[in-house]
Amino acid sequence: MMNSFVDRHGLWSDEQQRQARDLVGRIDAGEIETLRFMFPDQHGILRGKTLVASAARDALWSGVNLTSTLLLKDTSHKTVFPVFNSGGYQLDGLRGGSDFTVVADPATFKILPWAYKTGWVLCDAYLCDGQPWPFSSRHIMQRAIQRLDEHGLDFIAGLEVEFHVFKLDEARMALADSGQPGTPPEVSLLTHGYQYLTELRYDRVDALMELLRSQLQALGLPLHSLEIEYGPSQFELTFSPSCGVAAADLMILLRSAIKQICQRNGYHATFMCRPRIPNVMSSGWHLHQSLRRKSDGVNVFMPHDAEGVGLSQVGLGYLAGLKEHACGAAFFASPTINGYRRYRPFSLAPDRAAWARDNRAAMLRVLGGPGQTATRIENRIGEPTANPYLYMASQLFSGLHGIESRLDPGPSADAPYETPAALLPRSLDEALHCLREDTHLCDQMGASFVDYLCFIKEAEIARFNLEVTDWEHREYFDMF
Repeated sequence: MMNSFVDRHGLWSDEQQRQARDLVGRIDAGEIETLRFMFPDQHGILRGKTLVASAARDALWSGVNLTSTLLLKDTSHKTVFPVFNSGGYQLDGLRGGSDFTVVADPATFKILPWAYKTGWVLCDAYLCDGQPWPFSSRHIMQRAIQRLDEHGLDFIAGLEVEFHVFKLDEARMALADSGQPGTPPEVSLLTHGYQYLTELRYDRVDALMELLRSQLQALGLPLHSLEIEYGPSQFELTFSPSCGVAAADLMILLRSAIKQICQRNGYHATFMCRPRIPNVMSSGWHLHQSLRRKSDGVNVFMPHDAEGVGLSQVGLGYLAGLKEHACGAAFFASPTINGYRRYRPFSLAPDRAAWARDNRAAMLRVLGGPGQTATRIENRIGEPTANPYLYMASQLFSGLHGIESRLDPGPSADAPYETPAALLPRSLDEALHCLREDTHLCDQMGASFVDYLCFIKEAEIARFNLEVTDWEHREYFDMF
């Protein structure tokens, strides 16, 4: 492999080389017959190719070539940039639908327990000259982690993820259902709503819970709890804290795994924030975060005395940074049109950039205190469709700004829905505007990257604005 893509460009550490050799050993032993090479795209959707074992063996070092238009698509999978002409938004190395290369990170290897002798590995995207694809969301988070390394700190994140699972009644696979996107499936409820955490409701869906538990734990994910949420057919999983990029890798794999497991067993799982079903409750993704000192493993958010709000000075600075950049970062936490249906007063979802001590109405909820090693900040702004690399990177860049500039978060908002504070964006359009106004966050995420992602999202918004909604038809068809 001396002249391989990986070795020519020095893409792996010694440890990754060792892990790749171990993986080849498992292939040679017959444990794996196919290997999925997957990379997280700009939306946090996994794309890639599946190779048979003999081809996968070499592809670990040579990489896998994919069509660059995958990097130029909106959520309907439409390519929104001009590819074959000289006008419009052109990116070096991507003209004419050329190839780019994805390279496996062998540290992420998993065997998928639901698929016969199938391995899975997460990849990073590179241009043909070995340079990282500059708008790769995983690379952007790695860059944020490197900034944190300069302070001698690790990023620790705990995931609390809500989603819906329905019984799949009709897959809607008639010829007329094909489209871009296609017709959504017909589904029915597994539970009624409004029995939050009741044992009877949990026992009613025990078959589903046991299916998810067994498969996710077999996959090696650090599952902590399975819960019945408040809405109809709504559930929540929580996970033990993960360190660094591994936290985002966990979320990427989790969403895909749950959808695959459910599909294979007659269910339909969705991480859409607010599905269009009667009596729906919106799903959120609450991100618990803290910083840990590399030298001794101490949580640097933990205060030394009982005075104050339960955070150290470092924690207060980080909190202030999250609050300062809340409106600009909202785009990365809620990147869909649907996600903004969730932000409303008195709904257990935040509506303004405020923080409070252990108050679930606030966007930023502070938990812990002296001697409590789990002291942390819970950001309740996110929706479960968010690209986890961009969501977490935006948190890190915001929090670091607060630490480095010694920002003050101000007093706790004891009445979060009444406290004067900057209102969070109410639409994806408004979120794009807030992001562009946040010059510090744009600079940290990358100004050209922000332009690129906003271009994709503006194409999505334009398609939405051309649709005639049911609301419009009800409102105007008979009246006028």
